[in-house]
Amino acid sequence: EVQLVESGGGLVQAGGSLRLSCAASGFTFEDYAIGWFRQAPGKEREGVSCIRSSGGTTYYADSVKGRFTISRDNAKNTVYLQMNSLKFEDTAVYYCKYPKWPGASLGLDWHTPGYWGQGTQVTVSS
Repeated sequence: EVQLVESGGGLVQAGGSLRLSCAASGFTFEDYAIGWFRQAPGKEREGVSCIRSSGGTTYYADSVKGRFTISRDNAKNTVYLQMNSLKFEDTAVYYCKYPKWPGASLGLDWHTPGYWGQGTQVTVSS
């Protein structure tokens, strides 16, 4: 069964840190870019960060640059999102995603065809 499972969300005070994990199974993980997206209540889903299959190239939304770091461990079929200096506006459900085809780019556009995990809630208290 193909799936992505996010974990690591929770409640944290502003200025704190969390590390999200996205564990993949059922497909050749190392062949796919993986991205993190988020959706706050009443807002459109938005791209946060993504990482190419090799792990050598990463992308970040301007709103998280310098605070979030994406990484991947292909041996563990897992992508991580280290989130530091969290702000109230980072509160959202965070989803990971992989594109429809191996080798395809993902970018930060949530409309790009792909497959989603179920999400993990991140709540930052001010």
